[in-house]
Amino acid sequence: MSLLVRTWNVFHGNAVPPERDAFLEQMVALALADDPDVLCLQEVPVWALARLGEWSGATAVGVVAQRPRVGPLPWPAEAGRAVTDLHHGLLRSAFTGQANAILVPRRHRLLGEDALVLNPPAFRRAQARSLELDFVARLAWAKERRVCQAVRIELADGGTLALANLHATSYGADDRIADAELRRAAAFLETFARDGEPAALAGDTNIEPGRSATLGQLVADGFSPPAAGIDQILVRGLHASAPQPWPKERRTVAGRVLSDHAPVDLVLEPTVG
Repeated sequence: MSLLVRTWNVFHGNAVPPERDAFLEQMVALALADDPDVLCLQEVPVWALARLGEWSGATAVGVVAQRPRVGPLPWPAEAGRAVTDLHHGLLRSAFTGQANAILVPRRHRLLGEDALVLNPPAFRRAQARSLELDFVARLAWAKERRVCQAVRIELADGGTLALANLHATSYGADDRIADAELRRAAAFLETFARDGEPAALAGDTNIEPGRSATLGQLVADGFSPPAAGIDQILVRGLHASAPQPWPKERRTVAGRVLSDHAPVDLVLEPTVG
């Protein structure tokens, strides 16, 4: 039985270019139209976590990265949604916060879940010393919390898959920040997965393969080769197809391009080797 795994940074539901309205529910419907076995999402507004199960009919597991807030003050997710509805293209995640989510159709069963903050203060301090980051880089890294979530899925054929979904920090002046978070996410998946259990690491890494020491190390450790961009699905313990980003036409609906990222697909074959 082949398994289709998909990852998509949904850009807070925005089109490209961003418009007054958002299209998150339509994006979820599009991403699930061909019935993938796993859908990993990043940049999900926090208010939408409560609606993903209803929209999709799937089991939805979400984890909040950046909490909704007004300036430094937290506030309700629904308040953030109401304000952002005034103009999604201008406000984006300013008041809604953002989250990661994993959607799994009900023919598979979730056996467990966990989450890890990718850039907690102690980790940032240690890495900043090691990487000799300047003050501006340290401030930028502290601006927004990033997370990696992990789930264990019991598949319809009785096997299991440990899968992690991450969204790393984007700091264009220094790729090493994203790479440090990717390395931390991979270590988290390693501890979450059972001995010999197939494992997959998916999401928005915010670093391209040619610039990432971690992606190279993961391939050396037995993970499948990465895609060309920053959105990745890496797999160990199962035969995997090459990751395939969607062409722009596939995410164009009613003349608008949905999200500034393309979904990426990867097909797994349940043969250990």
